[in-house]
Amino acid sequence: MAIFNLNVNGNQHQVDVDPDTPILWVLRDELRLLGTKYGCGIGQCGACTIHIDGNASRSCSMQVSQVADKKITTIEGLSEEINHPVQNAWRTHDVPQCGYCQAGQMMSASALLSINPSPTDAEIETAMRGNICRCATYVRIHEAVKTASQNL
Repeated sequence: MAIFNLNVNGNQHQVDVDPDTPILWVLRDELRLLGTKYGCGIGQCGACTIHIDGNASRSCSMQVSQVADKKITTIEGLSEEINHPVQNAWRTHDVPQCGYCQAGQMMSASALLSINPSPTDAEIETAMRGNICRCATYVRIHEAVKTASQNL
């Protein structure tokens, strides 16, 4: 076990965990931030996507020791008022069905829009390619990203 100081959603946290613990489990089990979901455990489905220093990252495959000095943002930290343009667009387009993957989808979309506020359709598809939606709401996800880009 080791003590790590984490900057999560703008707040400082200190956790005493094994250095190899995936940041996903630190967020969920230690900090009780339950919006980030476990999907596949190998970084392939995108359900666990968070931002590490503003970049979309898979939290299931990143150890806490790798992110201790970085700025971590989860879906809970995307917007205090739950009114980030991506969150608003998700509601406008009624994107979720089961909703399980949607936090990861929104985190990938918001990371894209933070570096490219006017992405083309191809750029949206490329950025969102790593996020799997078992309900297949891909058309609504794509439209929501386009709407969010217009409302930044």
